[in-house]
This record gives sequence, structure tokens and C-alpha cells, in this order.
Amino acid sequence: MPGPVALIGAGEFLPGMETLDRALLAGIARPRPRVAIVPTASAPDGETVFRGWAEMGQAHFSALGAEVETVLVRTVAEGFDAGALQAIGEADLVYLSGGKPEHLRAVLAGSPLGAAIHAAHARGAIIAGCSAGAMALAAVQVDLRRRMRAWPLRWSPGSALVSGVAVLPHYDAWPETILAVMALQAPRGITVIGIDEDTAIFGRDGTWHVHGRARVTVWRGRHRERFRRGDSFQL
Repeated sequence: MPGPVALIGAGEFLPGMETLDRALLAGIARPRPRVAIVPTASAPDGETVFRGWAEMGQAHFSALGAEVETVLVRTVAEGFDAGALQAIGEADLVYLSGGKPEHLRAVLAGSPLGAAIHAAHARGAIIAGCSAGAMALAAVQVDLRRRMRAWPLRWSPGSALVSGVAVLPHYDAWPETILAVMALQAPRGITVIGIDEDTAIFGRDGTWHVHGRARVTVWRGRHRERFRRGDSFQL
């Protein structure tokens, strides 16, 4: 049975997400769950930032009692590394942290890393994505590359681990007038999920539960719904 998925608006490896992360680990039937940290999205920001996210993830989940391996894939070429693919294959929880969504999408699509994450999900592993990581797990993602014409927006295929959706992370960090226009430009049939910072949704089989301090906004065409911690909804 495919495993559950967690989509986080922002705040990976910080105290605001500790309750969710403890809940993720508690659902794993192993005394020391195996966690793979994938900081690929941050690679364009330089080696210091990339290593920093890897180390934060390792320290955070180690403190929660997990056995942690950092998957140091920066490029498409490194996405073919046998050790990286083995780490994904053995993980109970695969966590994609934030950074540049277009870079992460390119690495997942252009190397076996994306297929390895799909295979891990199919065998029951939990897949979590924060910010750019959450965007990459969706069916489509908005193209935010520099020099892009602001309107109309361009949408690129995501990894489609979660079908039929697009994710707008950091939703409460931007004026909703802008985000609403973005959501209304989504491809036909796509539900847009706006996730506030320090907030997440966790689910499987179309049922999602809200965790964290703030809200989740769901756009189905022009219809907007709001959900808070403890709420559940269907996709």
C-alpha cells in the first residue's frame, strides 16, 4: 500500500514542525525509523546552504530518535549515484527540504532519484516535502524562474506523487490578491493548495489532515475553502 504524504508550507526542521515530525515517526513500525534527508532544492544557493540544510535535518530527526542519512544530491548527474538511490530505497521517511523548486523538479525528472522516491512511496514509505519540496511532489508547479513574464503564469509538470494538485507554500507571506490570481490561472482540473508557514497537511487516499499553527487554503476553480489545525478535507 502506498505510504502517506506530508506537504509543509515552510519551517522544516524547526520547533514549529516538531509535533508533526514526531507523529510521522510514530506511525513507523521500527524502533529507530530510517529517515533520508534530501536537500537538493537548496543546491543552487551554494554548498554552505546545501550542507546547512542537510545538517539541520540530520540533527532534528536524530534528536527525535531516528536513524538519519543525508542524500547529498546536487545535480542531475548526482541523481544517478547508487548510494543515494539505496538510501531512498531503505528509508521509512523521505524528506525533501526547500530551496529552488525548478532545480528540484529538473533533478527529479532528469535522474533516477524521482523514480526512487515514487518506488519508496509505493512500498509504503512516508514522503514529506517542505516549500519547494512540497511543490515538486504535486502534479504541476508554477514556474518561478527569473525573467519569466509574470502573466500569464507558466506551469510545469511536477513529480505527480500527489495527483491533481498544485501547491503554493509560504501562502501567508504574500498578499492573497496575488495568490488568488495565481490559483485562478492553474490548469483546468487542478486543485491549488495554499499552505501557510509552520503549517502542513498529512494524508493518503484523498483524505488530508491539517497540522501546525495557521491555515490551509484550498482553491477548486473559483471556490475557496479554509482549514485549520485539526480539520480534515478531501481531494
